[in-house]
Amino acid sequence: MKKLFKLLFFIISLTLISCVGPKKQIVSKEITDVRFQLNLLDREDDTYKVRVTPPSLTEKNNIFQFASTAPGTYQVMDIGRYVRSFKAYDSKGEELATEQISTNQFKLSSPQRIARIEYQIAETWDTAVERDNIYRMCGTSIEEDHTLINGQAVFGYFKGKQSNPIRIKVDYPDSWNIGTALPMTADGYLLADNYDHVVDSPILLGSLTKASMDVEGTIVDIYTYSKTGLVKSNQILESMKNMLLSASAFVNGLPVKRYTFLFHFEDITNGAWEHSYSSEYVYKEEQWGDLENTILEVAAHEFFHVVTPLNIHSEEIHDFDYIDPKMSQHLWLYEGTTEWAAHMMLFRSGQKSLEDYFDTLNRKIKFNSRYYDPTVSLLDLALNSYTPEGQKQYGNIYMKGALVAGLLDIRLLELSNGSKGLVDVVNALAKEYGPNKPFEDATFFDEFVGSTYPEIKEFMDNFVLTSQT
Repeated sequence: MKKLFKLLFFIISLTLISCVGPKKQIVSKEITDVRFQLNLLDREDDTYKVRVTPPSLTEKNNIFQFASTAPGTYQVMDIGRYVRSFKAYDSKGEELATEQISTNQFKLSSPQRIARIEYQIAETWDTAVERDNIYRMCGTSIEEDHTLINGQAVFGYFKGKQSNPIRIKVDYPDSWNIGTALPMTADGYLLADNYDHVVDSPILLGSLTKASMDVEGTIVDIYTYSKTGLVKSNQILESMKNMLLSASAFVNGLPVKRYTFLFHFEDITNGAWEHSYSSEYVYKEEQWGDLENTILEVAAHEFFHVVTPLNIHSEEIHDFDYIDPKMSQHLWLYEGTTEWAAHMMLFRSGQKSLEDYFDTLNRKIKFNSRYYDPTVSLLDLALNSYTPEGQKQYGNIYMKGALVAGLLDIRLLELSNGSKGLVDVVNALAKEYGPNKPFEDATFFDEFVGSTYPEIKEFMDNFVLTSQT
């Protein structure tokens, strides 16, 4: 009988197991993307209202970091100075403790419990600070009919998550347009590969005009905000057509599939800032005829940055440290060579006469000797650009840097019997490296010489590493 009961119990057990089935193992899926929601419907107090939905966090991600600076600005920014409130909440809506432990860092007490972070951050244009005023083309502005956003001045990142993908949802008035190089999904999210991509992609929103052109396979978009409507995107495009085509010819085809120009014309001229796939310009609004020549020259410079530093840059640029940036030695290449190329490109295409080209060089010589210390080398400019003294000399990269690049071009043509100039060397290096392969900063001078002629080492020693007068 006992054997019979055991057999029945065994059969019943098997039946129950087969009915219930194996217990499913619950696996929590790690969330990798960081989501930002930016409320531009509420522009009160000239502050951006930002909500952050974090990825999966651990104790290692207990810092939310705002930028101390950004690539290509060569100035101290300390964006944390503009944060007006910062709060973290769990999934039940209860506030979690946070602490601002430095100018740009907020410590999170329980990062793994955070469901959202909400903060407000003031625009940089109209916010007074005691020092280190941010260049307008690198900052932010909120007005009734538009806003200018530079990523590092609005968004931050979690420690250890700088490389995570980012999605940005911007709520803005229905009457506004948006201009940016960032791709947008059907449901209105701007997509970025990582935090660096956000910083590299400014956003202009508001009452904008737009014009577009296909430049030998590269789509160029122009978005323009003009305070009283004096300047339209189609006017700018008409003036820039030949320059864009000349740029493509100069570098044997543009290395990008899409490029975006963002123009802001209001009350003050402050200059322009280049990015990998876009550039932005802040100039005083005037009749287009009074602005045309200036904008054309500046745009030629910024547009040429699609070659360097986009396709030729060091590890310091590629893996940028927003907390404690490490300077590259090669500002002569990023800015000096680019400034030379912009004017040479306009000259070779016939948009700048020989007389105008020599006038440009003459002005650079006068500025170099009149306003800057001739003993400061191009290497010194690069390594000290973040210091107060370095900032005083920084503008010389567009004077002395361009002149040295012009002399380097002549020397290369001389050594090659006219077959290889500076643009040929730069184009070859761009193909060797590209946007995802940085060069080693410490050895690049030797690599550059190795790609040219032994005599170029003496040139670099005399005119880049030191300052021969």
